[in-house]
Amino acid sequence: MLPVTHGVAHTRLQLLLYTVLLTLVTLMPFLTHMSGLLYLVAALGLNAGFLYYALALKITAREELPMRVFHFSVTYLMWLFAALLVDHYLPMLRGSA
Repeated sequence: MLPVTHGVAHTRLQLLLYTVLLTLVTLMPFLTHMSGLLYLVAALGLNAGFLYYALALKITAREELPMRVFHFSVTYLMWLFAALLVDHYLPMLRGSA
């Protein structure tokens, strides 16, 4: 909807700004000691990939890039939540052995 109402260039800028904000928000579980180092490493790696795609989308006009960003965003969420779960349950698994 945003590209229709505000144009493609504005949408690409908003995607980049939201990705930067998302990067900061996904670091909060580690900064508030709700998750550990495993989550931090996964979040930093995934956010680096997302920022790469957002910058590439802002800079270039390749036709296949918007769908690649969309597909990455879906897998990004899956891996981020998986890292959060593994980070939470890993100490319990180590303690039971």
